[in-house]
Amino acid sequence: MKDSDLSKTMQEQQEEYEDVCIIADKVFASCQQRKCFSKIEVDLDGKTFKNIKFKPGFIVPNTLTIMDISNQPNFRRVKFTLRIPFEVISTEGNIIKGFLPDIYKDVILFMPDARDEFQFRIVAETSSEILGEPIETDNKLTFAVGVFIITKVVGTVQLLIPAYGYCPVPDPCTEFSPEDLCDEFDDQPFPDFFPPQF
Repeated sequence: MKDSDLSKTMQEQQEEYEDVCIIADKVFASCQQRKCFSKIEVDLDGKTFKNIKFKPGFIVPNTLTIMDISNQPNFRRVKFTLRIPFEVISTEGNIIKGFLPDIYKDVILFMPDARDEFQFRIVAETSSEILGEPIETDNKLTFAVGVFIITKVVGTVQLLIPAYGYCPVPDPCTEFSPEDLCDEFDDQPFPDFFPPQF
């Protein structure tokens, strides 16, 4: 369904919505940081470099610590180690796996007091990118990386929201089919069979 059709449907139902409760992950707090690694080296093991792919960063197990701050109620000191995997892909199709150097985080985040059974989660999201051109010398690959980091405090809650009903039926899927040269030929205009007349 097109955006315009969806907007029209929502406008038609605007006066017909109902209040519903949903269970959702709410972001109570978040902050952004960045980290730059000017020199990462990888042994190519005789292979030729083609590309680098980064995987989502993750909090290393058993490194997350949350501590109260005496003079700041509802705020917590959050410490953890962040690790980001990457893959160096060679022209031969081989994959060399590695990790960027560990990133140690020590931040203050809003985390309100809650009943013992309520659990907050610390979520870290990363976006990593190559800075400049990777250099390949003496069977080693050297490159610089910039990492953007968002740290979130997330809790599962019940929210009251206006609902306009279920989502409309989606458009039909586009089936994949191999390219057929005859299809293109069938759409070509018929050529002139005779020479032009002057």
